Amino acid sequence: MRLSIASDHAALGLKEAICNHLRSLGHDVEDCGPHDASSVDYPDFAQLVCHTIQRGDADAGILLCGSGIGMSMAANKYPGIRAALCFNRYMSTMTRLHNDANVLCLGERVIGLGTALEIVEGFVSTEFEGGRHQRRVDKLMAFEELKS
Repeated sequence: MRLSIASDHAALGLKEAICNHLRSLGHDVEDCGPHDASSVDYPDFAQLVCHTIQRGDADAGILLCGSGIGMSMAANKYPGIRAALCFNRYMSTMTRLHNDANVLCLGERVIGLGTALEIVEGFVSTEFEGGRHQRRVDKLMAFEELKS
């Protein structure tokens, strides 16, 4: 799987551990930064990952911050992005299986490394089930066409 990953300064360590783990499993991982612990704004890094998916340069993305909340809010502003904040493997598996999520969001300050790696493995190893779930995903994506 081609994955794009980024974090803010609060989740730099977790991002690096996840990148290494995914590469050890044979995935193609693009690290979109940051590459040091300087304070950064999470929306900028969410944009980088979302654009790689929109362009077709990545199959999916992973975004990390302190809680995961900011990244999930930012990512879901982009057309074609279905980002899910997950706290366990069941959630990451189900969001791929039933929601065809293409961005996984995690919070370094709320989960440990072992749990994070289990969540990531569930996300990258699960395919969208389709069927009755496709109709629901189509309805969700149609929201992008609505004008306020």
